[in-house]
Amino acid sequence: MNWIFLVLAFLIGISNAVQSGVNAQLRESINNPILAGVSSFFVGLVILLIVFACFNQDPVPKISDFKQIPPTRFLGGALGAFYVITVIFIVRKIGSSNMMCLVIAGQMATVMTIDHFGLQGFAEHQITLPRLAGAVLLVAGVVLILKN
Repeated sequence: MNWIFLVLAFLIGISNAVQSGVNAQLRESINNPILAGVSSFFVGLVILLIVFACFNQDPVPKISDFKQIPPTRFLGGALGAFYVITVIFIVRKIGSSNMMCLVIAGQMATVMTIDHFGLQGFAEHQITLPRLAGAVLLVAGVVLILKN
């Protein structure tokens, strides 16, 4: 496995944790949680458009091509909005580490199910005893961290 992908995955975890606090601070500055989410996504959109303009090498689909795409394939944006808005509302109430622990626990339960059944086009990776033990240990760690 290429080490750069492992480093990038680790950096995603760091950025995800920092994003929660930054968005909560933005909420306090704007004094509007939904507008804070909109502002966060607007900045992200601008950055994505810049990256697209600078680095895209793939052909750009026609607008008519988008009509052929099943609507469920656009749920990523809705799920991202759910994540950002929910974090903005809850992170100050339950704390950053508690929130991230619960997020990770939810992610593990979901990705193990996705992998086990090969959902969303992923290769099947059966839930084995070692994988299940790892997930149980991770959840046990979450429980210990939540007992602050």
